[in-house]
Amino acid sequence: MPLCFMIMPYGRKPTQADPGRGPAEIDFNALWDDGYVPVIKDLGYEPVRADQDTGGLIISQMLERLYFADLVLADMTIPNGNVYYEVGIRHAAQKTGCVLLAADWSKQLFDVVQMRTVRYPLAEGNITKATAAGFQAAIKDGIAALRDGISPMHQSLPGYPAKVDPGKATSTRDQLAELAAFQTKVRAVRVAPLAKRVQLARELVASEGNPPATYPIALTLLLLLRDSVDAPADWNVVLDFMRKLPNKFADEPEVQENRAFAAAQAGNDVQAIAELETLIQVAGPTPERLGLMGGRYKRVAKAAASDAEKRQALAKAIDCYERGMELDLNAYYCSSNLPRLYRARARSGDEEHAQTALRLVIAACERARRLNLADEWLRPTLLAAAFDLGEPDKAEELAEDVMAEGQAAWKVNSVLGDLEASVVQVKDADKRARLSSVIETLKTA
Repeated sequence: MPLCFMIMPYGRKPTQADPGRGPAEIDFNALWDDGYVPVIKDLGYEPVRADQDTGGLIISQMLERLYFADLVLADMTIPNGNVYYEVGIRHAAQKTGCVLLAADWSKQLFDVVQMRTVRYPLAEGNITKATAAGFQAAIKDGIAALRDGISPMHQSLPGYPAKVDPGKATSTRDQLAELAAFQTKVRAVRVAPLAKRVQLARELVASEGNPPATYPIALTLLLLLRDSVDAPADWNVVLDFMRKLPNKFADEPEVQENRAFAAAQAGNDVQAIAELETLIQVAGPTPERLGLMGGRYKRVAKAAASDAEKRQALAKAIDCYERGMELDLNAYYCSSNLPRLYRARARSGDEEHAQTALRLVIAACERARRLNLADEWLRPTLLAAAFDLGEPDKAEELAEDVMAEGQAAWKVNSVLGDLEASVVQVKDADKRARLSSVIETLKTA
């Protein structure tokens, strides 16, 4: 029988699926045994996957099987690095015989999302008989339809691998030279003094044309404009650039997210909320999107004309931050905003909620420090959380780090007001005195 080599994770793996859209975990062994194997056999192939070997599959064996297999199936439901790598090898190695599959709720990384993929339903991760039956019915015809499709590598390079048109190499080199020249101009703007950066970025946008020729150039220019902002009015320049983008660029989630952020920074919180709600509805929630929307509602609450409007906006801000925190407990931005909002709402149990959120913030920040994550607000967030928690032991410990690393790394001047406001709320006189002493130490760090 011809062989089908299966590329997929094995064992139980987390999915990182959005709540309510897919299971938190999938038993890929059960999916293989009860879902894939029967279909592969019905299609006339002998099914095999790497982990069933008696010994570990070394790289040369894996490459041989990817090359010689009559059919390769790849499950792309979760972002598994080995799966993506092996798909690339097969696309380059053989002209046909590679089929991508994924759960209907899953999201693939950018390059792969453009490729034809057989979608299947998977509401739960334990793979019951009913789930397996629905899975099999969804993939069998799709595999048969796509197995003779031309791989992207062979499709993009006629004559690959031995008879590629040499003229293609010349045009590619010209394109790369143009891209290198563009990236040099971008770097020149980034290293310019901040006061000149917006004007230089606008001149670069004008030289490239708006709309830009490709989405990568459009996104690069957008981020360059965003990161060059030196005054509130500059956000209108960012918004104007995005208004001129064609729909196929403007509808990309990253552009929508930046449009909402720019609208908020320009002072239009209501527009930003509307943009974010649309983005979440279309592309799904993330901690960043929910945190951004929570921040907008927090501003609306601060500017509310009545107590009723303030309470409504405050409730929505808390809801956004809570949902963002639940998506990823390590994304401390959302949880770090909750304690003060709970205390402002002051319902029964809100102080306990505030304490819980603060402990989550501290744990997430400590993890990020151990992993050396690049976030300039990590240290000040951790410092503010220790004061909000009213824990002088933790604050004194962090003060030693501030003394060792310097005020600038901890953005002490930026958070000093928040620290002083937190100390006032501490009821225990001894703790309040110790925290006040830490503040005096920080001022001289």
